[in-house]
Amino acid sequence: MRLATWNVNSIRTRLDHLARFAAEADPDVICLQEIKVASASFPAEKCRALGYPYVAVHGEKGYNGVAILAKVPFDAAASWSWWGKDDARHLAVHLPEAFDLHVFYVPSGGPKPDTEANPKFAHKLGFLDEMIAWSRDARVADRPLAVVGDLNVAPLETDVWNHKQIKRQVGHTPTECQRMSALREAGGYVDVGRHFVPPDWPLYTWWGYRHPQSYEKNYGWRLDHVWVTPPLARRLRDHAVHHRTRTWARPSDHVPVTVDLG
Repeated sequence: MRLATWNVNSIRTRLDHLARFAAEADPDVICLQEIKVASASFPAEKCRALGYPYVAVHGEKGYNGVAILAKVPFDAAASWSWWGKDDARHLAVHLPEAFDLHVFYVPSGGPKPDTEANPKFAHKLGFLDEMIAWSRDARVADRPLAVVGDLNVAPLETDVWNHKQIKRQVGHTPTECQRMSALREAGGYVDVGRHFVPPDWPLYTWWGYRHPQSYEKNYGWRLDHVWVTPPLARRLRDHAVHHRTRTWARPSDHVPVTVDLG
């Protein structure tokens, strides 16, 4: 099975990109974040025409939103509210005879790493705290399970292009990185990207729009993740970051990540 995750930054804008990526990479399951469309308006039929007859969506008009497209049937689709907000940031399904799949779009956290001055940062930390508590209390480490999506934190120094310059910016602050470490420990998760790419090597999945040449100069961050529990980690076979999508016309600022499971 090939599993993909991608923050498409608007499914309507990036539908042609999704079709091209699906044809080239041929994933069996695609997890999307920031679809920016209400569930009822999601282009499900167009996704089915791409070869993904099974579709689950938790959307929100103009903002956020997650979706799962699959070639194989799944059941028990569910979405949960986190930190008291129903803002379409989570979707879960069970792939029969395979594993539980949870897709997350963690809040970006706003511009300032200050919980009192910036409620968006408080929201982000609270959201991560609830993910930690769920991973621990539900004992997810005991069963095959994957957490994928835009977690909006680059946890390692090599997950950003310039750690010294960025370490006080939201997305790479010590507070956020510590929570990511606590989350990995709570679920016993294997960070698939770093399972295949040594932690001292650069690894990026996002190049911002603010600097026009961010991709060309490789001003990247690793914000998009695939984490699996130990029972599922035994099936890991390969991992890829599909950088080239960032060069397509009107690209998402994120690129897809794929993981192959045996």
